[in-house]
Amino acid sequence: MAESIPDRLTKEYSQAFEAFDDLTLARWLSQTLGQLKGRAWRFSHPLVGTYRLAAEVGHHRQIWLKRLANIPAGFSPSPCCRAPFLPLLTRDIVQSGLICQHCTETLVSFEDLPDELKKLVQPWADMYADVHAVAHWTDQQIKRSPDYDQDCDEAAGKAEVLLGQAACMLSPRFLEHYPVILWEDQDECLEVLPEDIILS
Repeated sequence: MAESIPDRLTKEYSQAFEAFDDLTLARWLSQTLGQLKGRAWRFSHPLVGTYRLAAEVGHHRQIWLKRLANIPAGFSPSPCCRAPFLPLLTRDIVQSGLICQHCTETLVSFEDLPDELKKLVQPWADMYADVHAVAHWTDQQIKRSPDYDQDCDEAAGKAEVLLGQAACMLSPRFLEHYPVILWEDQDECLEVLPEDIILS
C-alpha cells in the first residue's frame, strides 16, 4: 500500500530528531516537557506537534528507560510505557480514556479517572457522540433527512462549541489532577479544523 502524504511528511519532519544522539534527545524532551507543564494545550499547537514527533523517536529508542535525563518535576512515569505522563483528552474519552502521547496507548482508562472528572466528562462525551454521529449516518438515515448537508453543517457548529468547552471547562479541571493536558481541537469527520475553535 502506498504511503500517505501525512505519513511521508511525518517521517521527513522526524529526521531532525533521528539525527540527535540519545543524550541530546533526552535533554530536549525533558526541557520541552517542562515548558508544557501547568497548561492545557491544543493538540494542533506547533510546540505540541514538535514534541510528539520527538517523543515518537524517543519511544522507539526507549529514551526514558535509559534515564539519560530527569523527568521534570511534577510528572510521574506513565504506567503504559514509563515515559512522563502526557495525556490527550479526545471526544472518545469514555471508550479510549486519556491517550499517552509517547506510545499512543491508553494512559488512564475512563473508569480510572477521578470520580469528579467522570461526572463532568460523561455528559459532554454523550453530547459529542450524538453530534459526531451525524457524519456516520447510514444511507437510510440520510434519506430521511430533508437536507443532509445542512444537518452536517449544524453538527459541525455544535462540535465547535463542544470542543471549545473541552478547552475552557473540562481541561482546567484535569489540571487539578495532572501536570498538563492536551485537548483534541478538530473533528475530521465533520470537517471541523483547529482554526474553527475560537477561544475567548
